[in-house]
Amino acid sequence: MKGLPPLNALKVFEAAARHLSFTKAADELHVTPGAVSQQVKALEEYIGSRLFRRTKRALLLTDAAQASLPILREAFDKLEEASRILTARGDSKRLTVSVAPSLAAKWLVPRLDRFHERMPDVEVWISADMEVVDFAVDDVDLAIRYGGGRYPGLETELLMEESILPVCSPRLLTGPRPLKAPQDLVHHPLLHDGSPDQEDLGATNWAMWLKAAGVTDVDAKRGAKFNQSSLVIEAAVAGKGVALAKQAIALADLEAGRLVAPFDLTTPSSFSYYLVHPASKSRNAAVRAFKKWLHEEAAASNGAAGRLAAQ
Repeated sequence: MKGLPPLNALKVFEAAARHLSFTKAADELHVTPGAVSQQVKALEEYIGSRLFRRTKRALLLTDAAQASLPILREAFDKLEEASRILTARGDSKRLTVSVAPSLAAKWLVPRLDRFHERMPDVEVWISADMEVVDFAVDDVDLAIRYGGGRYPGLETELLMEESILPVCSPRLLTGPRPLKAPQDLVHHPLLHDGSPDQEDLGATNWAMWLKAAGVTDVDAKRGAKFNQSSLVIEAAVAGKGVALAKQAIALADLEAGRLVAPFDLTTPSSFSYYLVHPASKSRNAAVRAFKKWLHEEAAASNGAAGRLAAQ
């Protein structure tokens, strides 16, 4: 079986077939009609059959040529699309970052304007998904992962540590059953973070926190459960109960006063946020710039959390 015909001959044939004219094809391709004729003849010799039928009034396609034309057009369209993708990826102006939806919504995205001010030519695409990205398959440059920091085959950097703390609407601090001490949780619904990165990793939950606080008369399993950390935060803001939250996810609402931390007890998480990527991405200037900026934002975030804790 023969391989593919010469690409240039196929391109010339497609133009001639589309126009049904060697002259118009030559004008489009900026060559002479004779050059078009030579390429068509070479293609006919390669495949062993005629592509055109000439009549006194027109140039017509053979049945086989007519049937192949839409397939050939689609193939050239796909080649052009592939070329655009390769060009876009090759200039390193687009940066695709994989991150969990809650961290993206509550921490990363609100800060992105500052990166765009610094690097206006870099387009940041956020891929917000709970699935762990496969760098060998997915078109991703960098990922932010919440876990223990062991990611074989990938370069890994600690971005920021995490703490777990109860948060609630300021409204719950007043009223007939105000929250003043952990024992007061018996009078309020508990809001649970059931996101995969919490449950799959065995992260701190209400049972663990209540034990650390010395509370024994509160049912740690009661209350609503949400599959996204950000939804737990939104429920707490709405006054639906007390959430056990990741500090990074709750920080913006704590700073804005939409949430408060009613107790002093904050539990360090056994997991942290890490920047991970293949070693080959270290040569990407956009990846290096984004990582540097993320470390600066993480430091600022830790500083803000420290100031809140000191109040």
